Amino acid sequence: MKTPTKIFTTFACMLSLAACTPTESPTQQKQEPTDQTSTSAYQVEENISVHPISHATAVLEWDDTIIYSDPTGGASAFSNMPTADIVFVTDIHGDHLNTETLQAVLSGGSVLIVPEAVNDELPEFLNGTRVILANGESTTQKGFTITAIPMYNLPETDDSRHPKGRGNGYILEKDGKRVYFSGDTEDIPEMRALENIDVAFICMNLPYTMDVESAAEGTLAFAPKKVIPYHYRGQDGLSDVEQFKTLVNEENANIEVVLLDWYPEQ
Repeated sequence: MKTPTKIFTTFACMLSLAACTPTESPTQQKQEPTDQTSTSAYQVEENISVHPISHATAVLEWDDTIIYSDPTGGASAFSNMPTADIVFVTDIHGDHLNTETLQAVLSGGSVLIVPEAVNDELPEFLNGTRVILANGESTTQKGFTITAIPMYNLPETDDSRHPKGRGNGYILEKDGKRVYFSGDTEDIPEMRALENIDVAFICMNLPYTMDVESAAEGTLAFAPKKVIPYHYRGQDGLSDVEQFKTLVNEENANIEVVLLDWYPEQ
């Protein structure tokens, strides 16, 4: 595996709060409405549980390590959650990247993992250690191997919402267990080629990512032991995750499809 060429250790901001808070970019201002936080946990594995917060935002408790996925919603969304050890951000859009939330949840002991495009949107000073990964690169942090997986729209076009190479999906691995977060992607070859995935979080929301049928086909191709639909609110409301479950299990009954409530207010 490649190792990242850029690892930055940052320190607690010694400036005033005003000086610490950057002006958000247009992409950050597109943040979707914050749903009511769901604090109920689902036991994914004997030593792994997930708290669905909202849309792409989740908290994993893996042994004694707390992992935040795309934290948005401000400090209040995590008021009942343990402090983050590892935080990863997949892309620059506001339903994945919110600087105010990052400033609220990062501590001096946190590791923040981002693609270069996300790093370009961040202020210089954030608590913790910052690790920049390109597609295909890996890092080892707090006992976990974390690998950046491509995520992009098909067909690839110059005006794509999610061009190849900008954002990262992630595989988290420890003690032989592998958990995959797709980020904003479609049924791409790199996802189909994944192996030995124990738990997969798969997006499905038109027109931003893929439809339910494509998500099911992609999932069947790499056959994770468990799959959890997330990031399934699109322009026309919520995707039919029950249909996704039916499509997957009609072809492969051995894949456990877990439906969690990512949108408790809808």
